Parts: sequence; C-alpha cells; structure tokens
Amino acid sequence: MPQGTPTVASKATQDFVPVKEVRDGIIVLKDGNLRAILLASSINFALKSEDEQTAFIVQFQNFLNSLDFSTQIFVQSRMLDIRPYIATLEVEYKKQLDDLMRVQIREYIQFIKSFTEAANIMTKNFFVVVPYSPSVLPAAAQGGMLSRLTGGKKDGPTVNRTFEEHVSQLEQRISIVQQGLIRAGVRTVQLGTEEGIELLYKMFNPGEQGKPMPLSGALS
Repeated sequence: MPQGTPTVASKATQDFVPVKEVRDGIIVLKDGNLRAILLASSINFALKSEDEQTAFIVQFQNFLNSLDFSTQIFVQSRMLDIRPYIATLEVEYKKQLDDLMRVQIREYIQFIKSFTEAANIMTKNFFVVVPYSPSVLPAAAQGGMLSRLTGGKKDGPTVNRTFEEHVSQLEQRISIVQQGLIRAGVRTVQLGTEEGIELLYKMFNPGEQGKPMPLSGALS
C-alpha cells in the first residue's frame, strides 16, 4: 500500500446502529436518549364523509398543537408475506383424509400463491415514536448510558432507580400521545421488548421477510 494512503478500520454492523438496548419495551439509544414505539391503527380517510374528514383533520391538528415535544410518525410498507398462512394450509392438507378436501385445499393454495404474486399486495404498519432525552445526561456519548448515569461509581439499584425515573417521564409523554390520537379516532398500543427488537431487526435488515408483526391484530 502506498505511503500516506489512509486505512479504514473494519467495523461491525452494530457500530452503525444507534440502539444500545431494548429494555422493558423502551429503546435505549447509545447517546442515552429513550424512545417508545406505538403501533397505531389506520383510518380509511377516503371512505369518510366530508364532515368526518373535517372532524378528523381538526382533531389531529389539535393533537399536534397540544404537543410540547417532537414525535415521529413512521410508515412501514412491506410485501405481504403469505408463507405462514401457506404453511398452515399445508398442515391442514396433510391432516385431511377426504380426497375431495385435499384437492380443494391444494387448489386453494395454488390460487392464493398466484393471486398474491400477480396482485403485488403490500402491507402497511403505522408507528408513532415518542422520545425522551434525560436532561441530566452530558452531551458526550462514550461509555454507554448506564455508565454515564452512574459516573462509573454508583451501584446497580441507583442505576435502576434513575432509569425508572426517566421511563416515568417518557410514560407521561406516551399517555399524552395516546389520548390525543384516540380523540382523532386512532388507537395505539405500545410495542413490548420482543416486538421492538423485531421491528428494529426488520428496519436494519429490509431484505429479510419474516412473519407479520404479532400486534397487528391487537388494534382490530
């Protein structure tokens, strides 16, 4: 290698991910800030009457004006993954003893496969990200949140108590967002630890097709 040519040290993928951990359903970033993710129900705005559309716009405007902190609305679009459904049908196919039922199930599986391939069906999930930045944290990002909170000296119970205090502040913001959205007709549910990890994995691995979000039916 010629002299003077800069070298680039190889880094793991995790080094580029701003997330430190997901703890009790709360996303802890490497800079110490906290995030909660709410899965929101959808509204078919086009099918609403003109009065209903106006009422929704007014309520949503009131919701936005009532916030004294920033939020992020995130829409996730993915190709419909029918593999879990097909796998369920395959199990039922093997269980059937009636030849006619087996033929019908097999034809139905083929129909579902061909239909979804031709129609290019997309699924959408709607999320609201609620942030909280602990004001006691310094701007420096080295050492991780827990070490900065403790100064490297405080014991575990003190760290947990401080974290719980920050989560309490975040939960107040979550309540404000949920109450504001419910007035506009939008229902929300907070993602837990497993759901949050799954969502982050899908975001940073867009090529991976997994099962649908487990909370998708919780808002129906």
